Amino acid sequence: MTSMRERMLAGESYLADDPEITADLGRAARLTERFNRSSADDPEGRLAALRELLGTVGEDAWIRPPLHCDYGWQIHLGARSFVNFNAVLLDVARITIGADVQIGPNVQLLTATHPVEPEPRRARWEAARPITIGDNVWLGGGVIVLAGVTVGENTVVGAGAVVTRDLPPNVVAVGNPARVIRTLE
Repeated sequence: MTSMRERMLAGESYLADDPEITADLGRAARLTERFNRSSADDPEGRLAALRELLGTVGEDAWIRPPLHCDYGWQIHLGARSFVNFNAVLLDVARITIGADVQIGPNVQLLTATHPVEPEPRRARWEAARPITIGDNVWLGGGVIVLAGVTVGENTVVGAGAVVTRDLPPNVVAVGNPARVIRTLE
C-alpha cells in the first residue's frame, strides 16, 4: 500500500494528516522558526539554519526572513539567488529556483492544489505540482506563481502579477493572469 507521503511526492491526491507528513511539517516549522528568529548579527548561524531547512542552497544565495514554507527540503535555491522578505514557498511539490534569480518581497510560489469538487475538498484531499523558476529570472514584489508553472530563464515578471501558466524565456510578463508584453533581446 502506498503511504500518503508517497502519494504526495508522486503528485497524486493525498491526505495531509498522515503521521509522516505531519512529522515533516513539524521539522520544517521548527527550522523555519529558527531561521526567522536568527540574529542579523549571526549570518553564519542564519545560513546554517537555512541550509538545514532547504533541500539545496547554492553558493552566495540568500533569503531574508521571514520565510514561510511547508517542508523546506523540497526547495532548491540556485547560486547567487536572492529572496526578499516574507516569501511564501508552499513546497508540497518541488520548487526549483535557478541561479542569479531575484525574488521581490511578498512573493508566493504555491505548488499546492485542491479539488474543485466540493466533496473531495471537504474530505481534505489535496495534491501539488512542481514550480520551476529559470536562471536570471526577476519576480517583482507580490508576484504569485501557481502550481505546475515554469518561468523561463531571463524572464521578468512585474510586481503583483499572477502567473497561472508557463512563461517562455526572455520576456516581460505582467498582470492577472500574467501575460507577455515584451520580448527581451
